[in-house]
Formats: sequence, structure tokens, C-alpha cells
Amino acid sequence: MKSKILLIEDNFEVRDNTAEILELANFEVITAENGKIGVEKAREELPDLIICDIMMPVLDGYGVLHILSKKKETAKIPFIFLTAKADKADFRKGMNLGADDYLTKPFEETELMDAIEVRIKKSAKINEKIGNSVEDLQSFMDGARDLAQLEFIKESRITKSYKKKEAIYRESDFANSVYFIKSGRVKTYRINDDGKEFITGLHKAGDFIGYLAVLEDKNRSECAIVLEDTSLALISKKELLELLYSNNEVAYKFIELLSGKLESKEQELIDLAFNTVRKRVADALLRLKKTYQETEEDGQFSISISRGDLAAIVGTAKESVIRILSEFKEDGVISVKGSEIKVKKTKVLQELKY
Repeated sequence: MKSKILLIEDNFEVRDNTAEILELANFEVITAENGKIGVEKAREELPDLIICDIMMPVLDGYGVLHILSKKKETAKIPFIFLTAKADKADFRKGMNLGADDYLTKPFEETELMDAIEVRIKKSAKINEKIGNSVEDLQSFMDGARDLAQLEFIKESRITKSYKKKEAIYRESDFANSVYFIKSGRVKTYRINDDGKEFITGLHKAGDFIGYLAVLEDKNRSECAIVLEDTSLALISKKELLELLYSNNEVAYKFIELLSGKLESKEQELIDLAFNTVRKRVADALLRLKKTYQETEEDGQFSISISRGDLAAIVGTAKESVIRILSEFKEDGVISVKGSEIKVKKTKVLQELKY
């Protein structure tokens, strides 16, 4: 499939000659004679790359980049500036706005082709879906580092192992790392003034934890403890911030990875505010299944969790959770053996209204 390139250039001769070169190189080319039309075509066509002149009537190249960088669907498109000026200040202004490259006219055909090839390849690499292994994490970080043109960090990524119930960090600790769970399970929680614990998240292999305090440049606002033997890969604060601040694509990719979790938290807060304890216990069991990807057979699945942890997720007393579980057991919805809860009728929990 041909890569699609949008060329925004007000000079007819330059636009026509450049488009011809790109078409001969087997690219699909869309052209625009000024910045305003270029913005419209970028939104309509969603090209794989944009080449844009800086000095244009109606809307200049800086304005085009500024507008497109504010729209989710166009913000990640690689952007190359064309200019007849080679002033360092202009170069810096363009890169600060988020441009990926800068070509000075007149340019050689090979310069143009090399710049396009590098940007399209790196964009494809950084937009690959990250997997749930430390190798996938390393690939993502290395790809992002290449894209941001950062010097390769020679030290191997630090990996730490934790035993069950061992703390990873505590509330008020200085946040100097983001953690990627290579294997195992982790819970994050807060403790109120009365000493009661509220679980803010349950995390599995492939999840990031501890990132909010790093991004906000604050001390930890919650605790993290492992629920079983766990291995974590550490990403230093300096490394992460360099990646996020140096390139828009890296920042948007990381935001994309984390946005789903924030949406989930909003829904959980709504549920805590308006749902009954019975409904919240049912939802918590279903959420645990989804979080830990428990295998389901004939509508049945099993979860191992302490009653205290379940109560901390639901946001109620342990005694209330035990009472609700007893009711579910009497109704044949679940069976209980020690800390293991076997859900026998998933559909009943899913359809519970109150």
C-alpha cells in the first residue's frame, strides 16, 4: 500500500516538481497551494506525512503545524518543513512547535527521499501497539528514543525482583522512576486518616505504575505493594521526561497507553457514588476478571483475593463484603474456598441492577 504524502507549497513550480518526484518514488501525493487548504486536506485525508513550506499566504507553515498539533487525529502525523531560509532561529521555532525535520530549498532529491523514509519508518515503529513483555517495552522505548533523536543510553534497563507483600514505594516517597510490570501482580492503595485502606488499582504484567507522580513532579500520593512474587523494569524519571518532552509522537503514544486507565477510574468513582454495595461487589468481581484476564469456562471463572483487599476495592467494610459474598453463595452465583472465589454465574453479576 502506497504511503500518502500531503505537500503544502504556494510556489507552483516547486509544488509541481516536488510532487512529480514523490509520485515517481511511488508515493500517493496530495497537494495544497496554501496553509488553509493544507489544514483542510490534512483533516480530510489523514496523510502518512506532511511536507509544508513555511512562508505562504493565508496561513504560514507555523500556523499549519500549530493547528494540526492540537487535533488528536492529525497531531501524530510526521511533519517536515520546507524553507528558503536557513536561519537558526527559524529552525528552532519550527522544532519547538513539534516539526520532525527541516529541509532548506533548494534541496537534493536524495535529501528529500532520505528525510521522508526515515520519518515514515520511525512513525510506523512508534505507533506499533506495545505488547505485554519487557522486550516490547524495550522496543517501544528504543523506538521512541530513536524518533526523538536522543543519545542511546548505554546502561541496561534495571530490573528488580520483589517478594510477595514487599513494598515498591510508599506514600510521600520521592518519585524518581516509572515501573513496568514484567511479571506478577501489584496493588496500589491509599490510607485515610482513620487508617482505612482504599485500593486505587490492581495491576498485572504489561502495566505501568507510578507514572502520575513522575509526570506531575510530586512525591508519591499512594503506596504500591506486590501481591505475589513480581519482577519490575525501571524507567528513570529523566529518561521518560526526555522522551515525552522532545517529541510529540512519543508523548501522544504514552498518553494513549494511559488514557484508558484514567477513563476506567472515572467510571469507578461514579459507581462508588451511586451504586449499592451489592452492585459494587458484583462489579468488582467482574473488573478483577478483566484486569487479570482470568480464563472463563461456561460462564465461570475463579479469582484469588483477600476479603480485605476486595473490601478496599469496593470501598466498604470487610464485614459488608463478607455478607454480600454469603448472599451470592446462597443464591448459587459463587462458591468460596479460602481466598478463592469461583464465579459460577457471570451473567447474573453482569445483569445485576442494584
